[in-house]
Amino acid sequence: MELYETMRTTFSARQYTGEDMPDELLYQILENARFAPSGGNRQAGKIIVVRDKPLQAAIADLSVETARRYTAQSMVGETPFSPIHETALTPEQIAAVEPLPQLTDHLRNASVLLVVCLDLGSIAALDKDLDRISLASGGSIYPLVWNILMAARAEGFGGTMTTISLAVEPAVKELLNVPQDWALATLVPIGKPVKQLTRLKRKAVEEFVVHDRFDGAPFLPLSDS
Repeated sequence: MELYETMRTTFSARQYTGEDMPDELLYQILENARFAPSGGNRQAGKIIVVRDKPLQAAIADLSVETARRYTAQSMVGETPFSPIHETALTPEQIAAVEPLPQLTDHLRNASVLLVVCLDLGSIAALDKDLDRISLASGGSIYPLVWNILMAARAEGFGGTMTTISLAVEPAVKELLNVPQDWALATLVPIGKPVKQLTRLKRKAVEEFVVHDRFDGAPFLPLSDS
C-alpha cells in the first residue's frame, strides 16, 4: 500500500474477524516499525506480545471500572478523565452506569495484544517540572506505536492505541511482571478488521494549523492565501 494512502486510511480498528495474525507477519511488522525515532535514540521501549486469551481477558477485566467511569462521563457530555476539569458525577452515579463493551472487548478479542512499556530511567521528560501533566516522554515511544499500526494496516490488519488500562497501571504491571521503573505507554490490540474503512473524517488542515501564533491566520497553500 502506498505511504500516503496508508496514512489516510489507518483507522482505529476495534472489531475483529478472529483471523489469526501469524508470528511471522507480526515479526515483519515489528522489524520495520523499530526504525521509529526516539529521544536520544535511546529506544527505551519494550513490547509484551500477549496471545494468551485468559491473560487478555484478565487485562480487560482490570479495565472495566475505568470503562464505567469513561462511559458515565461521556453520557453527561464531560471529557472523560480530563486533566483540567473534575467530574461532576458522584461515585454512586458512576457505579450505576453499564460500561460500553467496546471500551474493553477489543482487548479480549484481538488476535494479539501488544503491551507497550517505557523505561522511565531512559527518557528525558523535559516538561516534568511544569504545572501540568507531562507529555514530552510520549515522543520517545508513540512514533514506534504508530509505525506498528500503519504497518498492520498495510498488511490488511488493524488495531488501535488504547489507554483504558493505564488508569489501573499498578494492577496490570503486577499481572505482567513489569518492573517498578517502567510505565505502561499504551496497549495495542491487533486483528483483522470486520470492516476496512477507507474514508476517514478528519479536520481540514486550515482548521487546526495557523501561521506564526496560536491565534494566527489559517495555514493555506500559497496559491489560496
